[in-house]
Amino acid sequence: RGGGPFVAVNCAALPETLLESELFGHEKGAFTGATAVRRGRFELADSGTLFLDEVAELKPQLQAKLLRVLQEQRFERVGGTRTLEVDVRIVAATNRDLGEEMRAGRFREDLFHRLAVFPIRLAALRERLADVVPLANHLLARIARQLGRPSFKLDDAAQAALVRYGWPGNVRELANVLERAAILADGQTITKELLVLGPPSLTTTATAPAPAPDDGTLEELEKQAIHRALAATGGNRKQAAARLGIGLRTLYDKLRTYEID
Repeated sequence: RGGGPFVAVNCAALPETLLESELFGHEKGAFTGATAVRRGRFELADSGTLFLDEVAELKPQLQAKLLRVLQEQRFERVGGTRTLEVDVRIVAATNRDLGEEMRAGRFREDLFHRLAVFPIRLAALRERLADVVPLANHLLARIARQLGRPSFKLDDAAQAALVRYGWPGNVRELANVLERAAILADGQTITKELLVLGPPSLTTTATAPAPAPDDGTLEELEKQAIHRALAATGGNRKQAAARLGIGLRTLYDKLRTYEID
């Protein structure tokens, strides 16, 4: 089915009532707001692959419906009576221990065995440190495109620091560290001093590179960091706070202190 459609759904991102409609579709008039027939993800993925991310978040009722589709390749839309047939390959992912979830009664054992035909354990980043630098280079290329800047490169000291760190937040943490460093970088080289490893704060981010006398004061460096984050997010303060690794209230306090509009 590699040539067929690839459809993804995050099972943790939607409430149970909407997730059922998202997976199986619904008929017109099935519920308030259902003004037209909607095809679900299973239909859209017919002859292809459906990726169920965070599958452990499915509630028991939906687990039972999913089990039926896996066994029979059949289902009905929400509010419908016509049985639809699909040919779909299922790829499921979770960050939970499904064995523990089954023992706690939160995940059906029969569904687990239907899904776990070919299980793949993705090792934590700290268990595959040889991947850190190649991943970092890949992420930096993406970050450069998002920021509209030339490509970045890591110097030797920065690469060594990334490999030594334990990465409790795995690849997401690596991406955040690199994005923050890219925003603060004056040129295209990411140095060790720009990397904030561990719980970030505006102060540690701004003071990590020890400024030379001509570089300005700490306040000026903080202002620069804030201006860059706001520019990178089009003025979106919530996103800017996230990029800086601080809370939104802290950002507002800094904006008032430095009289930044």
